[in-house]
Amino acid sequence: MSIARASEKILVVEFDRPFSVLDGGLSTALELAGHDLHHDLWTARLLLDHPAAVVEAHLAYLRAGAEIVITASYQASISGFHAVGQSRIEGTALIGLTTELARAAVTRHRVETGDRGRTPLVAASVGPYGAVLADGSEYRGDYAIGAGLLRDFHAERLEILITSGPDLLAIETIPSALEASAIAEALARLESPPAWLTFSCRDGAHTSAGDPIEAAVAAVAGVGGIDAVGVNCTAPEHVGELLERIATVTDLPLVAYANSGQQWDAAGGCWVGDPGAAPALDDLVRWVDAGARVIGGCCGVGPLGIATLRTQRDEWFDGPEAGGAAVA
Repeated sequence: MSIARASEKILVVEFDRPFSVLDGGLSTALELAGHDLHHDLWTARLLLDHPAAVVEAHLAYLRAGAEIVITASYQASISGFHAVGQSRIEGTALIGLTTELARAAVTRHRVETGDRGRTPLVAASVGPYGAVLADGSEYRGDYAIGAGLLRDFHAERLEILITSGPDLLAIETIPSALEASAIAEALARLESPPAWLTFSCRDGAHTSAGDPIEAAVAAVAGVGGIDAVGVNCTAPEHVGELLERIATVTDLPLVAYANSGQQWDAAGGCWVGDPGAAPALDDLVRWVDAGARVIGGCCGVGPLGIATLRTQRDEWFDGPEAGGAAVA
């Protein structure tokens, strides 16, 4: 199976196992390492004062068996960096730095493992507009701006991230069909690597903003530049139904990275509730049967959860040693 553009360009992500293993929540790994993320920039704050910590967090997931790592650009934006005193030039450089740090982690991991197997991929995170607001609206999608302004906001960051040279774009935690369509419109105007677009969802049938998931996916699945679709930062018990619904409106490869099942408390700036365990094998089989070809974790899922997922994957598929994701 592959995520590939229909054009002849191409970066191809090949799969010779049931799915490729994505990393978990970057914020989770950073918090486990003792870093305080209570800041409007969230994980992007460390780009300013502790970039080495971001490399270590990526490394934790690579050592756990992740084959794709997502950059620290989720909440990084020109406007966000400007609010903390950074110029446009400085903000642009910091956003681009996220890809550089992920590449550094991949290089270190390759040295540690003796350069065996396939090189892990770097996916540049493109978070929703609400993430920059740091008010929890990314889980509601109730922004007071229209589609045109959303498109322009995302176009600026997309251009910076594409220039930084990632293998993939991870357009993630998108709460609404409106924002997804605005991003897809901006992306279609750019020369980019393969991209997935994943929605955050409130239940097994609707995005966080309340759109039927079938309608939200159908609005973007045929747009040039969107090579895979799916769900992320969604309670794991909803993922199976969501993927099955998505599969009724597209034959694109699917991507799934659930959170730990906790709820985001915007006022407290934290996740509340008890985290769930790694997906059961029956759940993984259901997700793959629905079309999932990239599976990982989101908020609350740390390196241990990804190590468990990798073990589940490898024990399920007793095949060649070097499986996983590759760039061709």
